Amino acid sequence: MDRQIFPRPVAWIGSSKKDFASFPEEVQAEMGYALYLAQTGNRHRHTKMLKGLPSGTLEVLVTSRGDTYRMIYTIRFPSVVFVLHAFQKKSKSGIATPKFEMDIVRQRLRDAEEWMKGVGR
Repeated sequence: MDRQIFPRPVAWIGSSKKDFASFPEEVQAEMGYALYLAQTGNRHRHTKMLKGLPSGTLEVLVTSRGDTYRMIYTIRFPSVVFVLHAFQKKSKSGIATPKFEMDIVRQRLRDAEEWMKGVGR
């Protein structure tokens, strides 16, 4: 059963929505379901907490046709789910999220925090 009756809205930071829209339809469907679960206080089975970032910052990873896609979002704020970044992982050197991508996530997390300060949380 959902822990939260009314889904929280989703806010897309930076180019995350455009980047998400470029993913294959089956990836969008799986990640969209993961977002819905986040909106209702639940977690998708392919979601994990990201290390080195504030708690409530999560990543969903979906593989399709041999390619890996990632979407990073935060549930730190009770009134909204922020999608911080969506990208196709192209690095062949391990499973770690590349530093460049993590820098984008950190900046967009700061942007989300500033936005929330402006609306009074």
